Amino acid sequence: MFTKETYMARREQLKKSVGSGILVLPGNDECGMNYEDNTYDFRQDSTFLYFFGLPYAGLTAIIDIDRNEEIIFGDEATIDDIVWTGTQPSLRERCEKAGITKILPSKKTAGFMHISYAEDRKFHCLPPYRAEHRLKLLEWLGCVPEPSVEFIRAVVSQRNRKSADEIAEIEKACNITSDMHIAAMRELQIGMKECEIAGLMSDIACSAGGRPAFPIIATVNGQTLHNHYHGNTVKDGDMLLIDAGAETETGYCGDMSSTIPAGKKFTPAQKEIYDIQVASHLAAVEALRPGVPFEAVYNLSAKVICEGMKSLGLMRGDMEEAVEAGAHALFFPCGLGHMMGLDVHDMENLGEVWVGYDGKPKSTQFGRKSLRLARPLEPGFVLTVEPGIYFIPELIDLWESEKRFSGFINYEKVKNFRSFGGLRNEEDYLITETGARRLGKKIPLTTAEVEELR
Repeated sequence: MFTKETYMARREQLKKSVGSGILVLPGNDECGMNYEDNTYDFRQDSTFLYFFGLPYAGLTAIIDIDRNEEIIFGDEATIDDIVWTGTQPSLRERCEKAGITKILPSKKTAGFMHISYAEDRKFHCLPPYRAEHRLKLLEWLGCVPEPSVEFIRAVVSQRNRKSADEIAEIEKACNITSDMHIAAMRELQIGMKECEIAGLMSDIACSAGGRPAFPIIATVNGQTLHNHYHGNTVKDGDMLLIDAGAETETGYCGDMSSTIPAGKKFTPAQKEIYDIQVASHLAAVEALRPGVPFEAVYNLSAKVICEGMKSLGLMRGDMEEAVEAGAHALFFPCGLGHMMGLDVHDMENLGEVWVGYDGKPKSTQFGRKSLRLARPLEPGFVLTVEPGIYFIPELIDLWESEKRFSGFINYEKVKNFRSFGGLRNEEDYLITETGARRLGKKIPLTTAEVEELR
């Protein structure tokens, strides 16, 4: 946790931003994997963590703006709990560290809500992303209220701009994440299974006092954007695409990707495509600075990829026009990056239109619609940069059958890459007053850097 003054100041700012009403923040509960007592690793709701810092199950927070009250509903440990968990700080002691002095038993939550609802008080809720949140709201209020836009925008405004304390925690997560990727680059050998690399990286995150920030991707089928299968054996000529990050004890995340040749060097064809991806990546990084719309950075990265494809004879025509039309998405069907912080995709449950677009509508164009961040960059934003190049056989076949973008795409040559796979590299950046700073230790990026470590 940070200091209690940090959480108190965050809540004061939140109250000022929303203005009036009651803010409802249900914390997360334990969740059984296959029976009640065999639970998944507990993870507190990130907005609850941001404003209260309490990583414990079974809590609900209420901020009554009009009466200037802040209440935690929860229960002290019983002797049955202590038998299983040992002596723990009391709930009151825990809440004091967040600057909360009013604590009520969980059984009083519904009564408080019913009384306030009968008084026609305005309730502000965030979009529920767990069934337990919906069930609690239904029990307390008799309905699941429409998410409060005022509440969403106030939370996004605060959480999007990272404080010095938050940046330090994110950098810690990024350093551990770098260690995970560097270890994978050193240890990968032909004949290993994907699960061996995934296990190695998970061990590093846990040994540093944290855990993986999300299910680790370690796959020889890099053309599948989020592939969590780990059963393949790495063969000569393969590339292993890794997307993995660490989460610290406080909940802050790192998120990086790397692509590793199975042998000591990339094949000539792999190097050609890999170098194009790196050029796109470096162009995007160079463009990061306050005031620049991230969608413009995306357009630049897509254009560099298209120019590289054109140099290999896979595309033709004007590449700016190709990007505008959406032809780039055959090779680059995803976004360029996303906000990062307490969530690896920060505040994704609150809606990308608020987090990454400041309320403006998203594009419906294939590929571009997957861009999670488009708004002008501001100092304090932390984001990923992760252009990729993917040869997805099903997508190639579909577009060719439809003659889609045939003026820009040379399908006869593209078909030679149907079995190529895919690759990406990803780094995490803080937007500063004058530009951007990479967070975490550098992991090898260029073909020369990767091959030197291999």
